[in-house]
Amino acid sequence: MTPTSVVSRANLDLVEEYQRRWREDPASVDQSWRNFFEGYDLGASLLNPYAAAYGDAPPPAQQAVKAVTRLVDAYREMGHNLADLDPLKLSPRGKSDEQLELPTFGLSEADLDRDFYSKLGEERHGTLREIIKVLRETYCRTIGVEFMHIRDLEIRRWLFERMEPVRNHPRFDLKKKRRIIYKLNEAELFETFLHKNFVGQKRFSLEGGEMLIPLLDAIIERAGGLGVQEIVMGMPHRGRLNVLANILHKPYGLIFSEFEGNMPETVAGDGDVKYHLGFSAEHVTQDRKTVHLTLTPNPSHLEAVNPVVEGRMRAKQRRAKDALRKLGMPILIHGDAAFAGQGLVAETLNLSQLPGYRTGGTIHIVVNNQIGFTTAPVDGRSTRYCTDVAKMIEVPIFHVNGEDPEAVLFVGELAADFRQQFGRDVVIDMVCYRRHGHNEGDEPAFTQPVMYDNINNRISIRELYTEQLVMSGELSSKEAETIAETFAEKLQQVFEEVKREGVEPRTVPPGYSSGPWADLSPAFSFDPIETGASYEALGKIAAVAVDPPAGFTPNHKLVRIFKNRVKVLEERGGIDWAFAESLAFGTLLQEGIPVRLSGQDSRRGTFSQRHAVLIDQQNGQPWVPLNNLGGGQAQFCVYDSLLSEAAVLGFDYGYSLDEPNMLIMWEAQFGDFANGAQVIIDQFIASAESKWGRGSGLVMLLPHGYEGQGPEHSSARLERFLQLCAEENMQVCVPSTPAQYFHMLRRQVLRNFRRPLIVMTPKSLLRRKEAVSPVDELVVGRFHDVLDDPAAPKKARRLLLCSGKVYYDLAARRAELGKEQEVAIVRLEQPYPFPAAELKRILDAYPDVRDWVWVQEESQNMGCWTFVAPRLEELMGVPFQYVGRDASASPATGSKLVHDREQSELVEAALGAAVPHLVTATPVRSLAVAGSREGVR
Repeated sequence: MTPTSVVSRANLDLVEEYQRRWREDPASVDQSWRNFFEGYDLGASLLNPYAAAYGDAPPPAQQAVKAVTRLVDAYREMGHNLADLDPLKLSPRGKSDEQLELPTFGLSEADLDRDFYSKLGEERHGTLREIIKVLRETYCRTIGVEFMHIRDLEIRRWLFERMEPVRNHPRFDLKKKRRIIYKLNEAELFETFLHKNFVGQKRFSLEGGEMLIPLLDAIIERAGGLGVQEIVMGMPHRGRLNVLANILHKPYGLIFSEFEGNMPETVAGDGDVKYHLGFSAEHVTQDRKTVHLTLTPNPSHLEAVNPVVEGRMRAKQRRAKDALRKLGMPILIHGDAAFAGQGLVAETLNLSQLPGYRTGGTIHIVVNNQIGFTTAPVDGRSTRYCTDVAKMIEVPIFHVNGEDPEAVLFVGELAADFRQQFGRDVVIDMVCYRRHGHNEGDEPAFTQPVMYDNINNRISIRELYTEQLVMSGELSSKEAETIAETFAEKLQQVFEEVKREGVEPRTVPPGYSSGPWADLSPAFSFDPIETGASYEALGKIAAVAVDPPAGFTPNHKLVRIFKNRVKVLEERGGIDWAFAESLAFGTLLQEGIPVRLSGQDSRRGTFSQRHAVLIDQQNGQPWVPLNNLGGGQAQFCVYDSLLSEAAVLGFDYGYSLDEPNMLIMWEAQFGDFANGAQVIIDQFIASAESKWGRGSGLVMLLPHGYEGQGPEHSSARLERFLQLCAEENMQVCVPSTPAQYFHMLRRQVLRNFRRPLIVMTPKSLLRRKEAVSPVDELVVGRFHDVLDDPAAPKKARRLLLCSGKVYYDLAARRAELGKEQEVAIVRLEQPYPFPAAELKRILDAYPDVRDWVWVQEESQNMGCWTFVAPRLEELMGVPFQYVGRDASASPATGSKLVHDREQSELVEAALGAAVPHLVTATPVRSLAVAGSREGVR
């Protein structure tokens, strides 16, 4: 048992017993405990210069000194339990906590007037009564802090030194107080104006939590002074319009126009509701520092935007060469119920210190309305605080009463300082309330009558703080009225202008209006692009892996693999899948285009195929061959991610939003793992261009193919992606050769437009001897949306159209049966955007075909069939027959024996053989399904 495993308030007796043994005989306890107690005594001597004197004092005096030390730590650890955090007083904290009572520490009222050394007072000592007063003022007023769970003593000391001398309540000058009033007026009057002029429309009001606006303003102002030049924000719909208007300076007229039903942000696509939209603007601080602000568009899935924001910030930091991650700062705003309830919160927190995903710390603001829709905290979480999940990454959590404006601002500025100092996350839990129901048409008293009786009788925080400043003489009543009237008049004037003149619509989607996207086209094109690379460039890439740095000891098996690659190139042999991928990466790097790949075990590759990072067999140090191609090359970034799909895919998608000139890939360990990231796929990747005008060039690599590995590791759910396809929003490819994969990756960043690319990558084809490509196909060529039959059987009477791995099974069996001239096999390599012209050109070259057949490994209700069937009939004017597995609730059988039989039967049926007990291939119009799982149609 070690100190880190047992030291807690619950184990004090055990710790004291170990300490007693150590004092009597240091050798009687483990070395880790000896180190602990020696460090503790050293720390005590530094904190308490009277310790030496007390050391000669009688035991009771020594015990009192230790007791006071424990008392101070207890208040630091548990003082938040007594803090006045709830403006509604629905869950008031007691005036005392038995864990903080004097008898708990062996102290009594007789000790209250005894003098003890303390860093808490200006004179470095004071009576116990004075020490307790300081502790209660610091930790038990309107700010409650959780930070003693942080093991880093430097962080704790830094926090002590900033909180305790000012008692967590600094004195703000009049200028800062007046700014709070101005921002509160903007926040509240904006909401009341909308409520009055757009009756019955949803806006997800910020009322009750208006202090968010002064808080964000204070953080941005502080950050600008600390050198931050860029802030990317993410938030849910509640309060979003207010943040857009009063923090990001989105013109009021534009917002009013959206309320009128206009969507000036929309150029193509369908747009989105106004409280999901994003915006960017320059903010000039009072110190004349410019900070670029971006609010990322967000769907209703509340916390889904979190990793997207982190990825965007990481990309911006890279472009700014911000290696220290001080120039860019992410801010995430949450609701209390969502922060506690959504798994993506924890996943994103877990990204915060990982090498491939860190952004230098995020400021999290929880707008704690003490309710989620209609659900009370007691029904919505199993933890005391909604923020308890953040303790897992050992960051400070500031709970603050949202009706103490100066406390809120103090916490905001302290959070910004902390983030810049330590490069770590920090959480602000601003406890407030929600004045209306979930939306403005909701009746909250149905389920929370007591809460809303309290809320309905409250005056606003603007009125409360105005009254406070008027009473103190820092603001006159007349001035307060003038501030409010001036702002209200401004809103009315803008409103009337919009009614009279409207708002000029955009002519370019917002995502393409500036920055690195400005040189790219928003339109998709089928125009081919040559993506070959020189033979010399390929040779240099192959050679680097067999020339490690001096002293590096590679794995001997990998040495053979890399030497064989060099030999294959020299002999102009066949390039396998992993080699083609490496060559695609390497050629892009040589051309100055950076490459990022992340996912679970992506460095080695799930199937031990990639080996992008080599590990020294003697000391475990990594070496990345593709980062050693020579001067002028771009950087290759490859990361093994945490075991998350949603957060990592969201992160890499966010990265792609701000870095279109980089090949950015997320790889699933198996294709079905994308199931865990479905919300990112549906609400961002597939729809962001239509909703928000935001393009992405992200590549998703999804291992897919039926090899008898059971339901979960066969299918990447190709049918789901095809169902999401419309308006040329994505590219879905099923490349069947290494050369196709090579050209597909290169064209993704060499074309003048970007679309997300979904790739069904193979498993068994990684090592199938037929699945190789001649070197010359990489040197000259491009990606082909459709691959014609290499045997060119132009007189064929039967044509099989397929995608992916099944081609090799069909071709092998066709050769065995000697049917190369009777049966043609054509591959659809890009199901979407559907290459109608190219496909028709190839199919028209087979005039004698009588049997048109679609063949797939997937079940009839999966794969491409339901997507391509109507398109093929429209294209060719004839119904295609279907050959494949029967419709099924599960993607595949769990039996290797059944799988092999099914695969054999579908191949035989596709080639025209009569297969006993099977239903014959059916035309597209007949989608009746045989009842047997084993059947093949």
